[in-house]
Amino acid sequence: MAKRLTIMGATGSVGRSALSVVAHANASEDEPAFVVEALSANTDADGLANLAIKHGARCAAIADPAKYADLKERLAGTGIAAMAGSDALIELAQAPVDRVVAAIVGIAGLQSTYSAVAAGNSVALANKESMVCAGPLLKQLSRKTGAAIVPTDSEHNAMFQVLERPEDVERLILTASGGPFLDTPLSKLAHVTPDEACAHPNWSMGRKISVDSATFMNKALELIEAAYLFEFPEDRIDVLVHPQSIIHSLVAYRDGSTLAQLGTPDMQTPIAHALSWPDRRTQTSVKRLNLLDFQQLSFLPVDDERFPAIGLARQALAEGPAASVAMNCANEVAVSAFLAGQCRFSDISLIVEKALGLDIAQASRAGEELSLSDVIALDQEGRHRCVELIAGLGTHSRSEAQ
Repeated sequence: MAKRLTIMGATGSVGRSALSVVAHANASEDEPAFVVEALSANTDADGLANLAIKHGARCAAIADPAKYADLKERLAGTGIAAMAGSDALIELAQAPVDRVVAAIVGIAGLQSTYSAVAAGNSVALANKESMVCAGPLLKQLSRKTGAAIVPTDSEHNAMFQVLERPEDVERLILTASGGPFLDTPLSKLAHVTPDEACAHPNWSMGRKISVDSATFMNKALELIEAAYLFEFPEDRIDVLVHPQSIIHSLVAYRDGSTLAQLGTPDMQTPIAHALSWPDRRTQTSVKRLNLLDFQQLSFLPVDDERFPAIGLARQALAEGPAASVAMNCANEVAVSAFLAGQCRFSDISLIVEKALGLDIAQASRAGEELSLSDVIALDQEGRHRCVELIAGLGTHSRSEAQ
């Protein structure tokens, strides 16, 4: 029987990859494997309408109310319902389906992810910021409603696939490609451009997550996500640099076994697994892995001087949930400023470090849970304070960034 899907963030890179998986799987089977019930997007009304029509969605929602008229006009006569605004996204997330793909970028995806889990909808979680900022809350809620949270980031999906007996796990091992600046002289990092930072050697991603990969902030957030998602202490989660991006994560067991998930660097693989779980029947167009194409698979330790983000993530986990919120919002504000030419690449980690020293990061004690309203309030306050931090960097940073 076909699985009913809602895809939040359909026009982004993960959303489009998910729809590609759906289209390929449906074309490969005698009967459709998936039915697209609803799609959402932030501001791209035209792109959303095109995807809704192409994939036969029953409903499409645009987050920006100013784009509602455009969306409604594009969908006129198609029978596809048009919706707009934050309440519409919540309504979509709550509507009963077999799986909600949470692919909205950033903290903006938290409300719809929370709403889906609260409604008992199983979630394919590609929005790591939801788990980073509200991991304990989401895990508690999922236990209450019975909604499965299936990790869809390649690293966490890899761990999920090989976590046979969590109680027997010794260590979790995240792998990182190293991004575009693995071998760049440290003295040059302050002067890299947004286009250089977005030129990832292995993965095709959006600009925000590409910058996160370049700073290792993506891996830092993934460390926090893994700690909350798998309810595992950070001192038993390692990070290794693996430039080939073939091994996506590993799990080490007490008996000396280390299990890994391998594949070509293509998001369609973890998405297909997350959509079809607990089955593994979804066919994809992903290039199959041929180990003979690789003379070696190499691993390196993380250079903490080059990539201070990993240490900041460990600090945030030690300090408590509010610190994780502070870290995430500081990074989002800093990356946006960098892409706009308002600060240097090297300022991003500095801004996050300073944010962890603000009182918003100490708003809760380690282990104390935050409510959804607490998270939203801390995020809003943190953004305001981080804008002030960036302004305080002075014209030197901004002129060099430009």
